[in-house]
Amino acid sequence: MALRSALESARDALSGTLILPGDDTFDRARRPWNLAIDQHPAAVAAPADLRDLRTLLEAARDAGATLAVQPTGHGADGDLADAVIVRMAAFDEMSVDLGSGVVRVGSGVRWGAVVEALEGTGWVAPAGTSPAVAVAGYTLGGGHSWFSRTAGLGSDNLRAAWVLRSDGTHERVDDESDPDLMWALRGAGGIVGIVTDLEIDLVPAPTLWGTELTFDAADAGSVMRAVRDISAAAPASLNLFVNSMRMPDSPQLPDEIRGRSFLTVQALSTVGAADELIERVRRAGTVHREVSGATSPKTVAASSGEPTEPTPGRGVSAALSSLDDATIDDLFRFRELPEQWPIMGIDIRMLGGALDEPRRAGFATLQNVDWLLHALVPVFPGVPSEPGEASMAGFRGVLDHAIAPHTVPTFLGPGETLERCGDPAALDRLRSMRTAADPESLIHAGRLPR
Repeated sequence: MALRSALESARDALSGTLILPGDDTFDRARRPWNLAIDQHPAAVAAPADLRDLRTLLEAARDAGATLAVQPTGHGADGDLADAVIVRMAAFDEMSVDLGSGVVRVGSGVRWGAVVEALEGTGWVAPAGTSPAVAVAGYTLGGGHSWFSRTAGLGSDNLRAAWVLRSDGTHERVDDESDPDLMWALRGAGGIVGIVTDLEIDLVPAPTLWGTELTFDAADAGSVMRAVRDISAAAPASLNLFVNSMRMPDSPQLPDEIRGRSFLTVQALSTVGAADELIERVRRAGTVHREVSGATSPKTVAASSGEPTEPTPGRGVSAALSSLDDATIDDLFRFRELPEQWPIMGIDIRMLGGALDEPRRAGFATLQNVDWLLHALVPVFPGVPSEPGEASMAGFRGVLDHAIAPHTVPTFLGPGETLERCGDPAALDRLRSMRTAADPESLIHAGRLPR
C-alpha cells in the first residue's frame, strides 16, 4: 500500500503518464516485446522529459522501488518485482552529422528511424536486424549487427552518453571524462544510470553489396563447411549470416515453402562484391535461388523478416569457440530429426574481423569468439511448451562442447545473467561501480547477478 501511495502521488506530478495495476491500460502497457514473457511491475511510466525522470527517481526513493528502463520491451526477462518500467518513447530526438559520421539519438529512437535517415548517404548504422529495436537498449547491451565484422559490436561504436544519475545530476560522459562508466555502459546496460541520449559512430559503406543464396536442406552440411572454410580469409568488410529454416506444414503458408526445409546464406559487403569467396560457397550445393547486387541499409532492414509488432516466442543462443566438421554434422543431423519440429529457424553468424580488435573498452565483447548461433522456437496458441523446451535443451547439448567462455548480453535469454558474458573480475567491477553510483539501488540491476 505504501508503494502504491507513493506512486499515485508521483503520478499527479508528472507531465507524462504513470499507469498502475488496476488501470484499464495496465495489462497492455506492461507487456514486453516478447509476449511469452509475463512481467508484473509495480507500474509503467512514460516520462515526458528529464523533469519527469527526476520525479520518478524521487518516487522510487520514497516507495522503496526501482526504475527499470525498457524503451521498447526487447530483452525483457520478467524479473521486475517492485520495479517501475520506464518507457522512453518521448526521448525521440535524432541528429545526423554526415561530415563526421556520427548520429545522436534519444533513448526512445528505434533503429528503423536511423536507417531511414541514412538511406543514400554512403553511411550505415551499426544496427541490429530488427528496425523495431530501440537504439539505446541494443547499444547498451552490446548488440551484434549486420556490420559487426566491419565495425564491431554496437557498444563498440558508442562515443558518448547523456546519463541521469540516481542523485538527479544529468551530464554527458565519454571516455575522457569517465572511462569507467563508459566501460560499463558498453554492454552492462543502464545499471549505473538512466541514459537519455547516445552519440554513436556510423559505418562508412560507399558500395554496399548483398548476396543471398538459397539451398535445399540436404546441402546444409556441405554449404556450412564452405562458409566455415572461408571465414579465415574473409576480410572485415564481409559480413555473413546463415539461416536454416524448417517451415511447418501449415495451410497458411505459400505452397513453395510449406513443409519445406532450406538453408540461406546472406552476405553483405561494404566495399562491393566479394565474388571469389562467395563462389566457394555457391559451389558447395545446388543453388535454388540467388539474389545479388547493390543494396541499401533500408533494403537490408526490410529483408530481415523480423516481426513489426510484439509476438510470443522462445529461443536459445550459443556463442562458439570453433565449428568443426563433427559439430556441423551433429547440428544438422539434430536439426532434421522429426521431434525437433519446434525449432523453426537456426541463425548462424560469422564473427571475427573488427570484433577481435575492439576500438573501445567495454564490458561486452565477442573477442576470440568465432560463431554466434540462435535457435527460434515460435509460440502458437494451444501448443504445449514442453516439446519446444526439449528442443532448445537438445540444441544446447549438441553445441555444449564448443561453447565459448562468453557471449554478448543482447543474446541472453530469460533468466540468464551477465555471468555468461564476463569473468568474475568484470562482474565484481560492475558491482563496485553500481554500489558507488547508486547506493540506494534506485535503478534496476538488470541482469547483474545478485
